[in-house]
Amino acid sequence: MNWDSIAADYLAVADEVFGLLRPRVDALAEEIAGRLRDGNKLMICGNGGSAADAQHMAAELVNRFLRERKPYAAVALSTDTSILTSIGNDYGFEQVFEKQVRALGLSGDVLLAISTSGNADNVLRAVEAARHMNIYTAGLTGGSGGKLAAAVNDLLCVACTSSTPRIQEGHQLIIHALCERIEELLS
Repeated sequence: MNWDSIAADYLAVADEVFGLLRPRVDALAEEIAGRLRDGNKLMICGNGGSAADAQHMAAELVNRFLRERKPYAAVALSTDTSILTSIGNDYGFEQVFEKQVRALGLSGDVLLAISTSGNADNVLRAVEAARHMNIYTAGLTGGSGGKLAAAVNDLLCVACTSSTPRIQEGHQLIIHALCERIEELLS
């Protein structure tokens, strides 16, 4: 393990998030806050570490991030094992998020799709379903953005190509920045 290389890559990602991506993070926070204010909800999906990020963000919004305030409507689509396994078993894993978007989503909601590669089929199918339902779509991805880049209304892409962990760390910084800004806008 080369600590210096890891630190340099992490700092480059942090510089990107707090520099180049900052206006886009602020704009997405304003979009989400406005839709939450109007009574809509945020749905979040992703696989593996991105599923954990989805759960983390939903928890910060439903409970609280830094401020005592009312709960905001957010749900991670990766948390209900009975739904995930029944859809996966009956229809295939590629539909686990799509079917939940179709069941839970309403026009005006937001879907935040997280995929480090931007090519996760089940995430892309959820985005496609959301777009057909007039649900605002945003993506968190990495590298070149993959197929997700062209599929969402709003893209936050951590350009790092050195490793998935650095992209995920960038996503965590973005998620915390979104949560903090959403709280500021809605408090």
